[in-house]
Amino acid sequence: MRLLNTFLGLFLSTLVAAQQQADTLGSRTMDEVVVTATRTPRLMGNLAIPVNIISSKTLYQSGSLRLHDILAEQTGINIIENFGKGVQVQGLSSEYTLILIDGEPLIGRTGGVLDLSRISVRNIRKIEIVKGPSSSLYGSEAMGGVINIITDRAGQNKSDVSLRYARFNTLDGGFNFSRKMDKTDWLASFNYNRSSGYSLKPNAQQQTVEPFWRSVQQVSIGHQFNEKWKAGASLRRNLSQIDNTIVVQNQGASILSKGYERNEEYNFTPYLNYQASPQLKTVLRAYLTGFDARQELSVKNVVGNYDDRFRQSFHRLENQTDWQIRKQSAFTIGAGNILETVASNRYDSLSTKRSNNISYLFLQHEETISPKLMLVAGFRYDANKAYASVGSPKLALQYRYNDNLSFNLSYGRGFKAPDFRQLYLNFTNLAAGAYSVFGSEVAVGELSRLQSQGLIEQVSALASRLSALKPEISGGWNGGLKYKSGKNLLVTLNLFRNDLRNMILTDIIAIKKNGGQIYSYFNLKEALTQGLEFNADKQFKQLSIRVGYQFLHTADKEVTDAIRSGKIFARSLETGLANRMKLSEYGGLPNRSRHTANIKLGYETPKEQFLTLRAIYRSRWGTFDADGNGLINRDDEYASGYVQVNVSAGFPIGKRLKWMMGIDNLFNYKDIINLPGNPGRNGYMDLQFTF
Repeated sequence: MRLLNTFLGLFLSTLVAAQQQADTLGSRTMDEVVVTATRTPRLMGNLAIPVNIISSKTLYQSGSLRLHDILAEQTGINIIENFGKGVQVQGLSSEYTLILIDGEPLIGRTGGVLDLSRISVRNIRKIEIVKGPSSSLYGSEAMGGVINIITDRAGQNKSDVSLRYARFNTLDGGFNFSRKMDKTDWLASFNYNRSSGYSLKPNAQQQTVEPFWRSVQQVSIGHQFNEKWKAGASLRRNLSQIDNTIVVQNQGASILSKGYERNEEYNFTPYLNYQASPQLKTVLRAYLTGFDARQELSVKNVVGNYDDRFRQSFHRLENQTDWQIRKQSAFTIGAGNILETVASNRYDSLSTKRSNNISYLFLQHEETISPKLMLVAGFRYDANKAYASVGSPKLALQYRYNDNLSFNLSYGRGFKAPDFRQLYLNFTNLAAGAYSVFGSEVAVGELSRLQSQGLIEQVSALASRLSALKPEISGGWNGGLKYKSGKNLLVTLNLFRNDLRNMILTDIIAIKKNGGQIYSYFNLKEALTQGLEFNADKQFKQLSIRVGYQFLHTADKEVTDAIRSGKIFARSLETGLANRMKLSEYGGLPNRSRHTANIKLGYETPKEQFLTLRAIYRSRWGTFDADGNGLINRDDEYASGYVQVNVSAGFPIGKRLKWMMGIDNLFNYKDIINLPGNPGRNGYMDLQFTF
């Protein structure tokens, strides 16, 4: 409460102490062009759905290197450490948020998580964040929102070289080259990042974060044939390797195992634009992307060599046509086809490819009904061969009360298709208890095979419920207001609710005679996430203050019904006695914080000298069940909340050289158990030279 009072006091003080200035935050934000929200360029002030923008200046001055660094400082977004750095939006897990680069989806998720540390922010022009269901435009995985990383444009006639050194022998360097030659635009960029890793436990044989390196290369070209025709292509390649050290216990002895994890990703995007008239244009896009992951490990005298391979490809051909019918009316139609394949020795073998084919159609109409009222309606239909087809509608309204105040209301239906892991996984881990995980499409056959071999001790009641998985469905509401005063104050408030059904969960279907558990996937639960987000931006002549806060409530609906019926018991931490659990004791879905907040102070002179201070607060969050009821309900089942403070400062040296230094996690907060990816205080120095 004391922290919230401090935030409120700082915000109110900014309202009183308004100053005149020429280039204001309010005007820049409201006039920013956004593409992700409607798939067409629109001014942010004219949008009826929640959108946040992170500019290239904000990216640079924050000192962020990877995508998760900058997203961690945004209101309503948490970074969750599970199979890498995943993102949580409006309380929805990483698998429900679609990550795009220049409008195209990234693949290569592990356990549903796309590791954000794969993505460098060095050549990013801006990041657009759309919260709430966006499946009406983008299909599966956009159930909770979309994060679109927009890279630098070709043909800007600029080049730069950058180099950074930080703690843990961390080195990051790269260059960007962009030129316009007659009617042809060129761009080439390269980034290399490495670290020696670190250990939060002294004298441990295995480091908390192992040594790694990453490399990203990108080339883009575009040619304007005439005023109507333009064609181009972009090629991006991402390589990374992590050194692995694992300690395996065997007959009381600790065996040190060495290995590596290597990932390779490529994206190729050719396009052809045709501008028939100022009111009508169409674009044909192809997208070819692949992800290849390999993990090798040698565990001597236990299971021999461990070789895990995963290959995924995603090929898409799409056409989108935009028609400005009249000044007040715009229409968008698009259609495409997706061919997705996967091969893994966790499924069958690398020689066996699983594939899926999806055809889709989307429509959107924007209508300015009056000077005060605007409507956006959209619909997408996905015909998916792996499961039943899905329709995704969306409706959004914006009402302008006056030039300063507007109200927004939107509803969207989102969906997430079962992924290959949930359908076809066939994996047994001999090094960790001999447990097995079977996808829903292979579970019945594998269970029958093990039973016929006499290897099953017990079959659970859930085994009888094994069936084809349905897509997860959500209905999401967002409603709020935008208020701007003059040109230097912007306040936004957004209320949201997401209702999810057919949630896909993992549970035990049998136990082997050797004690190993067998897991599979089910459509079981219904859940909700709801809350509010508040943001206030105030710009003075050289000083800016930004405040953000999110309140979040989450719940499993079946659990809340059972608590109300008195069917769930909890064991007291003080007395050890079991009592019927109260609804007020229920902590909701794990890994969610009820309160998150941030405050950012920035100072910048006309000579581009700057200083930033950013404080990020996260309240406690549930981690594990300690009293055996499978729920978060006791104080010892939470990780402690914390505040992290980051600072950065920089100034130009001459006309072409920029120098910056900073410290992330200034007060050295650590949580070895719950935040292993946070190494503590981390200082860095950064140089950038522009040609």
